[in-house]
Amino acid sequence: MSAGSSSRLSRRRPSGRKALLATLMLLVAVASAFPLVWMALSSLKTPAESMQVPPVWIPGTPNLDAYEKVSGVVNVGRSMWNSLVIASITTAGILLTSMMAGYAFAKYHFPAKSLLFSLLIATMFLPPIVTLIPLYRLVGSVGLNASLAGIIVPNLANAFGIFLMRQFISGVPDELIDAARMDGASEFLILYKIVAPSIAPAIAALALFAFVYHWNSYLWPLTVLQGNADAYPIVISLSRLLSYNRGAVNTGLVMAGATLAVLPPLILFVFLQRFFVDSIVGSAIKG
Repeated sequence: MSAGSSSRLSRRRPSGRKALLATLMLLVAVASAFPLVWMALSSLKTPAESMQVPPVWIPGTPNLDAYEKVSGVVNVGRSMWNSLVIASITTAGILLTSMMAGYAFAKYHFPAKSLLFSLLIATMFLPPIVTLIPLYRLVGSVGLNASLAGIIVPNLANAFGIFLMRQFISGVPDELIDAARMDGASEFLILYKIVAPSIAPAIAALALFAFVYHWNSYLWPLTVLQGNADAYPIVISLSRLLSYNRGAVNTGLVMAGATLAVLPPLILFVFLQRFFVDSIVGSAIKG
């Protein structure tokens, strides 16, 4: 085989690998997006189309009747507002406490720092069900049960968030922080003006993780609220639709409720996806 043929083959192999990788990525993307697309399309179908066998992929006459019926079964507006309050305040608290604690673990030197950080990491391995009863008793002892505050307050600090912030803040040059201190900047100003802009992708990723997790949280709110339906988040309110899922005739109603619950986290992801990808790329480079 001539040298020219060998060079052409070497050029074709990488391109073939890229095509295969692109195909695999496309298949994974389609498989991941399919449930969401199917859910949204099913919410627009008529009851007859929902019961049709084989299933109808695209509704012939799209309509919003199912969304109108959902509001008659569930107080969608109030429930969405409750979820927004819970997820937003909890996410803001996690970002604040994680950045402050992560900054202390990354840039301060104090006794037993390694031991404290190891204990913090160890708490990440505790299943949430283990801490459910102690947290519930603690919330009740301070009079926060059956309220949104009882859901929010115990989750304002997060071990994973502190760990993530500590890892990224460790990469911020000490020279920048020392120079700011020499100029008379306070530690809070350094954290806000120097550290935070340097780790913006990590902050966006943590905000996305925290918001989605607490938006979808079910067991803890259900335990704390004790039947206070006016304070139910959307995830718990939508559980009332399960009684309507006994036949395909009500499939559109269930899918409409699920679609409404998915929209806010999905919109947030669309806005933060660039920072989310940057954080993954940055952590891969550091590793």
